[in-house]
Amino acid sequence: MSAVVAVVGEGLLADIMSKELCAQDIVVRRINLEAGVPETADLVLVLHDMWHPSIHKKAEEVLRTSGIPWLRGFVSFGEGVIGPLVRPGTPGCSNCADKRRFMAGRDRNEMWEIEKGLEAYGEVPRDAWASRTGLSQLACLLEAEARKVLEGAQAYSEGRLFLVNLKTLKGSWHSFLPDPSCPFCGHLPNDSPAGASISLQPSLKIHSDSYRCRSMDELKNVLIKDYLDHRTGLLNAKTYELVLPFADVSVNLPLFSGDEGVAGRTHSYMISECTAILEGLERHCGLSPLGKRTVIHDSFRHLEDRALNPIKVGVHSQEQYAQSDFPFKAFHPDQPINWVWGYSFLLERPILVPELLAYYSLGCGGGFVYETSNGCAVGGSLEEAIFYGIMEVVERDSFLITWYAELTLPRIDPFSTDDQELKLMIERVRTVGGYDLYFFNSTMENGIPSVLVLAKNRKKEGLNIISAAGAHLDPIRAAKSAVHELAGMMLILDEHFETNKQEYMRMLQNSSLVRKMDDHGMLYGLPEAEERLHFLLANNRPLRTFGDEFKCREGHADLTDELRDVLKVFSRLNLDVIVVDQTTPEIRRNGLFCVKVLIPGMLPMTFGQHLTRLTGLDRVLKVPMELGYERQPLTLEQLNPYPHPFP
Repeated sequence: MSAVVAVVGEGLLADIMSKELCAQDIVVRRINLEAGVPETADLVLVLHDMWHPSIHKKAEEVLRTSGIPWLRGFVSFGEGVIGPLVRPGTPGCSNCADKRRFMAGRDRNEMWEIEKGLEAYGEVPRDAWASRTGLSQLACLLEAEARKVLEGAQAYSEGRLFLVNLKTLKGSWHSFLPDPSCPFCGHLPNDSPAGASISLQPSLKIHSDSYRCRSMDELKNVLIKDYLDHRTGLLNAKTYELVLPFADVSVNLPLFSGDEGVAGRTHSYMISECTAILEGLERHCGLSPLGKRTVIHDSFRHLEDRALNPIKVGVHSQEQYAQSDFPFKAFHPDQPINWVWGYSFLLERPILVPELLAYYSLGCGGGFVYETSNGCAVGGSLEEAIFYGIMEVVERDSFLITWYAELTLPRIDPFSTDDQELKLMIERVRTVGGYDLYFFNSTMENGIPSVLVLAKNRKKEGLNIISAAGAHLDPIRAAKSAVHELAGMMLILDEHFETNKQEYMRMLQNSSLVRKMDDHGMLYGLPEAEERLHFLLANNRPLRTFGDEFKCREGHADLTDELRDVLKVFSRLNLDVIVVDQTTPEIRRNGLFCVKVLIPGMLPMTFGQHLTRLTGLDRVLKVPMELGYERQPLTLEQLNPYPHPFP
């Protein structure tokens, strides 16, 4: 029995396809969708020799209710596009595909504007590269796809686009992810207390020496395939840095505001690539609420009984807010703002958190503070993500308290451990990078091992001092994490540093010129800035061993049990651990989770001297005394006034 195929559109591509399909199928021609398509149609083909975004959106509206699958083919700026095959009721439509294709492209802003212009003012002229040869090539591929659909076989175009250069006829298939916020096929749930509730579940470690519940060998099979594609990927490029001491791979997260690179650093380029992809996914999930719809817009005054007081997480000073050019306004309890639901482990119930604290300021904009990715983490389980989110909060907090209070931390002999890998890492950094490493125990009152590491240049050129930190229940892992971070800044930034040295000299004289993240690390590349780190580098303290500084502890086979131990520590200190689930459908499809961890009272990392956040965070004044570094609490005036060196 012949199938019924509706061909919607006019032009050479539609003519060729109609002629080819007539031999086996019943073809019904339509110039547009205004007259509708036959209810008996088995497939609809929307075909044009140019780009008609308004017709594609119309097809989504009309055919979604009819239940008929449809496939498009068109030409856009010298490129032929086939797909995706849209099956009503299934996520991943033509609108999703266009968004991914635009975002991955370098001209994403221009394409977005062109699309809006075409929808408003009509079609573009026939594409100059829409030749008979090129369109015949498209028609051949379209016919093969149509035949698969009509015969009930798996079509290549399900969840994929075929893009062909009509100048060279070189083409390739590209997978794309459904857009959870798509107006046609997206189904985001409303944010709710029930959705924010957390009941910790078992999360077995992959082996006794690991703190992960899923191996990279397992994850690598989906990370590259689902997330990294130069034409349609959530991440659209990767770069191998070959001059660094370790395997360093960067991937690019395309945004309308520009490209944002994130890196993975391990001893294997394959693992580093996967780690970079996970970092990119973390950044994507943390930009704005992409996994649920924010529904609460109200004042703290009205929500006080179930909401986090933003002052507890640290805000800017009144003097900062009073500056005419300061980008934020002081928090006011009567000012309505957006709130999202998180989960308080101290209160054991859901709690409302300001949206701008739960997601990057980059995504939310405005507000009363600048929030970074502090406390964000991706994991193979929700419990794993929470664990590593806490570790990052601890790492940043210990670094900042050390800096502001100028703590004379115990210096650790890295060769006092029998960990051969750490020793080889140190030797490699010295040989390849030309840096000596200095390790310090920066553990705070919570007792979670934290290690601060300084790299001191042995060469005459390049960054003089680089700093990094790590926190983990295993202090050796904390140390290795810091070394990997340090190595990522070695050698590749030297030329940039030498070129802009005068600019950094001005920052040395005027701290207010330190405005961006990179400024912090580059400033301390100056030999003239070294004296600001003498409280750590002074050689009048004996070296301590890892055994002296860190208690040996028995680990658990289940990562959730490790997490419960950590939560008990903060509960004893009366510090809440609040978790906002940032997981989106794009990562949930592969069993990944992303969270933002807030621990009110602990110091959040900030970048830009003008954006320092200390008001409401008295721990920085009290903890140095609790740890025996000071005889009495510090005052704000006693804190280190210089920009921190965290890169």
